[in-house]
Amino acid sequence: MQVTDSQTNAVRIVVADGHPIFRQGFVKLLETKPNLTVVGSAGNGDEAVEVIKTLAPDMLLLDTLMPRMSGIAALRELKNLSTNTRTLIVTAIIDRTDLAASLELGARGVVLKESASDVVFKGIQAVMSGEYWVGRKAVSTLGVALKESAALFPAPAPKHFGLTSREREIVGEILTGCSNSDIAAKFSISEKTVKHHLTNIFDKLGVSSRLELALFALHYKLDLPASTAAPRRQLKMSLRPSETLSRGRTA
Repeated sequence: MQVTDSQTNAVRIVVADGHPIFRQGFVKLLETKPNLTVVGSAGNGDEAVEVIKTLAPDMLLLDTLMPRMSGIAALRELKNLSTNTRTLIVTAIIDRTDLAASLELGARGVVLKESASDVVFKGIQAVMSGEYWVGRKAVSTLGVALKESAALFPAPAPKHFGLTSREREIVGEILTGCSNSDIAAKFSISEKTVKHHLTNIFDKLGVSSRLELALFALHYKLDLPASTAAPRRQLKMSLRPSETLSRGRTA
């Protein structure tokens, strides 16, 4: 098969996305443009790094949410390789913290999967022209891209999981290592009331012990009052089931 001039000069692209159906459809979309050539694909972050090492494409279209290695972790690996491949994030959802981290690790912008196909093509063109692409427009520098991303992607809402302010205060005290009696004394309430609050907290979060509660709070970054946010080094103290709730649960 004869290789045409347009194919020779086409942008060589790798698509990395953890969803096979989207990945296959995206590849077909890209191949409708004669100036774009998909030379490889990956289903997780590990594969993405290896494919970039092997093929050294012009551009990587990368999802941040992938198995085995996240897109951000893959960017970190690629930055250490000093690759010349330009990366455009193509994802269904991203908060501005992850977007800022991606840009600082070398990504040249972001396109949401819900965007129209022409937005994807414009983003690719802008990045290959040396610009950044945020949402629906090109910007010239990393500083402007970071500013635009902060405006386009608002800060995530605090994670309360239905807890009241008092319940969140109690979770914070548990993370500092306080016992039920300590908590009762601090808030001038009875230990019975503390246990009542803990029962409600356990029910709302679906946990059954202080250990599970602590791990839940840390893993999901539960929004806690600043005055009660716990140093992690003290967490161990809070995991001793010194008091027992009904139904065999420890508090």
